[in-house]
Amino acid sequence: MKILIVDDESLARERLARLISTETSHQVLGEAQNGKEALEMIDKLHPDLVLLDIRMPGIDGLEVARHLVDMEDPPAVIFTTAYDEYALEAFKVNAADYLLKPVSVEHLVAALAKLLKPNKAQWRSLNQEEGKPKARTHISARTRKGILLVPLEEVYFFKAEHKYVTVRHHQGEVIIEGTLKELETEFAPKFLRIHRNCLVAIHYIQALEKNYEAQPCLRLRGVDEMLEISRRHLPKVRQVMNVR
Repeated sequence: MKILIVDDESLARERLARLISTETSHQVLGEAQNGKEALEMIDKLHPDLVLLDIRMPGIDGLEVARHLVDMEDPPAVIFTTAYDEYALEAFKVNAADYLLKPVSVEHLVAALAKLLKPNKAQWRSLNQEEGKPKARTHISARTRKGILLVPLEEVYFFKAEHKYVTVRHHQGEVIIEGTLKELETEFAPKFLRIHRNCLVAIHYIQALEKNYEAQPCLRLRGVDEMLEISRRHLPKVRQVMNVR
């Protein structure tokens, strides 16, 4: 089995790599020190398993797991964490395993022996806060150059087109799978629905205007095009703009 080790502490990574190489027949493909590196290496190396630290700066382990949902064949994941056993009870209903730091040889070998790959429904349940999905800090998109991570604060709007969603951001735009409803649920109240096919970042709203057909539209800072507002959503848009 090919394994990727992800932890922001170099000593923790070195210890896990040493245990795997000396106590098992599995192969360590590489090491990542944060969530961004982890996603890039998963996309490039295609490991069978990721030993994934939960608490990391930036993109943490739980958010990494959320991004794996859209992969055709995501790797299995074993979380490593310093949480006490009581804090882990809520997670143990999932197929992915959890190892408490410092990880012992016995527990590591046992976890590898009983490893199961969680399905997408289980992945979606991993990152919860008060029963609701915790919002990601980045949007992940697969491109010809590999995985692209777009910071959420750089996203101007999401626009649904057929079976995909276009994400307009500071550097251009990318296409992702999913629905606006899922994005609206995850990223409320930072994003506002202005049309059945469009969500905009409230932070970038600049002005409410009318186009040449006298249709109400939104102008966003940093975006040339104006975005049409449907009659159904116009009252909510006005309400939000009056609050700002």
